[in-house]
Amino acid sequence: MLVTRQAFRGAAATLCAAALAAGCSSGGDDNPAPKGGVISAATMRAALLQGKDVGPTWKAPDASAAPPQLVSLCGADNPAPPLPGSPQEVVTAPLVDEGTAGAQALTQTALVYPDAAAAQAAQFALKVVAEACPPTIDMAARDTGEAQEPAYTETVSTTPLTRGEWSGFVVLRHKQYEPKHPSTADTAVAVLVKRNVLLFDAYAIYRLNNSSQSPQFTSDWQKLVGSVISRVDGQPASG
Repeated sequence: MLVTRQAFRGAAATLCAAALAAGCSSGGDDNPAPKGGVISAATMRAALLQGKDVGPTWKAPDASAAPPQLVSLCGADNPAPPLPGSPQEVVTAPLVDEGTAGAQALTQTALVYPDAAAAQAAQFALKVVAEACPPTIDMAARDTGEAQEPAYTETVSTTPLTRGEWSGFVVLRHKQYEPKHPSTADTAVAVLVKRNVLLFDAYAIYRLNNSSQSPQFTSDWQKLVGSVISRVDGQPASG
């Protein structure tokens, strides 16, 4: 089980915004999928983690009326990429964990395409965006009136990622705030494809008054992604 945080309010609101925007999963048939060659939306809906699967302080954010959207790959002020291609269904399961020492957010999105070619094309489009991310971004302090954020430097890297039959890449972002505001934010965005499904799994952790990266960050995001993959691989596909 992941290390969780208790009732944190305010300082990590920007990390949770993407999870709030993701809203609830799209509708569809929740019956078990029959055997076959493609992965169904019902299979993905059952595979995405719920709060109880992660830890006792994790929960779904309030439902949002906004359409499903992805998390920014490049961070800083760079916008989130649009949904690539034309998925038949979009299944989401956002979760947040807010505590006094920081916050965590998990934004799970499964894009279900008609075939493997469409899913691979969608992944390629996202990879083009990821590979264009600047490796280092310096941002000045800002106050929007609704939220304040100190100055920070964010580093971004993209590496290949393979888990069984799932393949793709992961974008790792590390945000280091200025010394007078010793805090960090780390984000892992895994983009994996198997058959006709693209899994876009984004985990973020914000540490308040702590200038070091969470020692569990790497193992935690890998565990979260691996848990979803194991659930999918343990279920039959539809034909």
